[in-house]
Amino acid sequence: MRLLRTPEDRFADLPEFDFPVLYADIENPRDGIVRVAYTEAGPPDGPPVLLLHGEPSWSFLYRKMLPVLADAGLRAIAPDLVGFGRSDKPVDVVDHTYARHVEWMRAFAFDALDLRGVTLVGQDWGGLIGLRLVAENPGRFTKVVAANTGLPTGDQDMPKVWHTFREAVQKAPVLDIGRFVQSGCRTKLSDETRAAYDAPFPNEMYKAGPRAMPGLVPIRPDDPASEANRRAWATLSTMDIPFLCAFSDGDPITGGMAPVLRRAMKGAEGLDHPTVADAGHFLQEDAGAELGRIVAAFVRD
Repeated sequence: MRLLRTPEDRFADLPEFDFPVLYADIENPRDGIVRVAYTEAGPPDGPPVLLLHGEPSWSFLYRKMLPVLADAGLRAIAPDLVGFGRSDKPVDVVDHTYARHVEWMRAFAFDALDLRGVTLVGQDWGGLIGLRLVAENPGRFTKVVAANTGLPTGDQDMPKVWHTFREAVQKAPVLDIGRFVQSGCRTKLSDETRAAYDAPFPNEMYKAGPRAMPGLVPIRPDDPASEANRRAWATLSTMDIPFLCAFSDGDPITGGMAPVLRRAMKGAEGLDHPTVADAGHFLQEDAGAELGRIVAAFVRD
């Protein structure tokens, strides 16, 4: 597997993102050594909160939440998925599979950092990967926050707007990362913020991850990831750990999953599930501080 590593000077002068950059090497016989970048905020002995981003963003998306969680005494950990941010980037689209991304984040969270008593916060692909981690490693987690995400099996169709996004990503000769993030936000991003989302990807060679992810979402019942996701649903729906849905009021892609998750998850029963107002798909960008307060209160409750 061929890997690229974004030059560090691409990340100079990032707005509102002066958190320390940390790295963990994960290894398996098939992939060799892959470097995962992450940032932390808060006390090292605080309750761990694993913040998983989605497509096509990176841990920069959590910059407004990190200080809120840290001030609440939580250990907030935001990794970059493999292929994104400062993490290593497989060059070939075929090297990105759903199963591989789950395994890379499992190895990062449990082999490298040995996290226990974790609260998952998953948005977009952060939920598709994170919910699999919870289902397959239930002893490591104590709570779940699902924020504009889901766990598709291919048994139901995705919204039309998602198919439009998938086609746009696959056909674009040049993938404009900043524009795609802006399209999922209610607020207008500054030029500096859009540049920060573009920073991990100096040219098209670095964009195999963003190009691959829409094609990895199960859209047929016989998709390679469908059966594993069905098993995850079966496990998650019977788990007792608290399961909070914190969706925005303006996400046409995943908004329909909020009531499904609230009904299906045993751990969601009896909880007051908030709706984050005036926020789009990337609610961390539109209302990061508010989402941070919601997560902090949920963990500390």
